[in-house]
Amino acid sequence: MKRARFERLVAEAVTLIPRRFRREMKNLALVVEAEPSRELLEEMEIEPPDTLYGLYQGTPLPERTWGYGNALPDRITIFQRPIEEDCEDEDEMRAVIGETLIHEVGHYFGLSEEEIEAIEEKYWRGEPDAPDETPAEEEE
Repeated sequence: MKRARFERLVAEAVTLIPRRFRREMKNLALVVEAEPSRELLEEMEIEPPDTLYGLYQGTPLPERTWGYGNALPDRITIFQRPIEEDCEDEDEMRAVIGETLIHEVGHYFGLSEEEIEAIEEKYWRGEPDAPDETPAEEEE
């Protein structure tokens, strides 16, 4: 799959994040890379054939102190090649990208692995995290 198409799938996945969370995502870069480097995998103690689909790098919101500011954006990287290799078709890639993005955004918000897994379970069952309720007049 060409990078531009994969990036469109990632952009679609962003819309799966409830609006109330998207509004709170500030100074956060979302990038696509081909695959995690060997050095990164070694640093994270991930041995082949295991790999990464995504990675959050930054300071989670709850860990930021009052003096936090003037910082480069936190970063969520989605790795294209491992996702493509593990998925049979575009629909499966879309689902894996969505789950990966939800997982990494969870780290940005400082959620525990258990909290993230509970959200992922809802995602796989097709249950919304909560209604995306914002009356149009409140958005203006």
